[in-house]
Amino acid sequence: MPTTIPLFPLGTVLMPGSSLPLHIFEPRYRQLTVDLVTGAVPGKQFGVVAVREGWTPDADGLAGLHGVGCTAELLDVRRLPDGRYDIVTRGVQRFRLLELDDTIKPYLMGTVEYLPDDEPSHAELTPALSAAARAAHRRYCATAWKNGEWSEPGGDVEPHLLPHVLAADCLLPITDRQRLLEQTCPTERLRLVRALLARETGLLSQLRAVPAPMTSFAVEHSSN
Repeated sequence: MPTTIPLFPLGTVLMPGSSLPLHIFEPRYRQLTVDLVTGAVPGKQFGVVAVREGWTPDADGLAGLHGVGCTAELLDVRRLPDGRYDIVTRGVQRFRLLELDDTIKPYLMGTVEYLPDDEPSHAELTPALSAAARAAHRRYCATAWKNGEWSEPGGDVEPHLLPHVLAADCLLPITDRQRLLEQTCPTERLRLVRALLARETGLLSQLRAVPAPMTSFAVEHSSN
């Protein structure tokens, strides 16, 4: 059933199981932080949804945002002397964004419906696909990062969450991260993350760089 949650548009994609630290300085998101801490927002959760490249939700409304986002659970908060906040959140559950409302709160509110996974296709392939995705992640991180700057996800990470956790360590373009978030078949998500990490490892090996579309810099987004 549709429900209404606070929204925090960002220039990134949050995925279930991955962490997201944020530096909060805009007044409307300071108020959101206060509402989360005091319990005015139930469950200490809000929605993170990626801003489309070259758009802003304030000017373009629903069209300025991707259609699928992820709820973020507040894990830790530190208030700074000037009223700003540093917070740590973790992705919990995907949702489809249906409507926006900027009138009832200082921050955006969104009507959403939660987006569960489908039944996995070819579930018997899950162990092999998980191993292949982990191997692609190791190759990517060994190419992109120095020793000690990354670690492998624990063996207890569930296969349906594994692609999201693997992608959190990697500098994938927003469009690719959004594809992973929107993929509702767990086995296809494992295939997709392995392919994306293999592609990025090849680019890194040849160029020592990751691609960034020029439209990424077309609009100045909030640092939040």
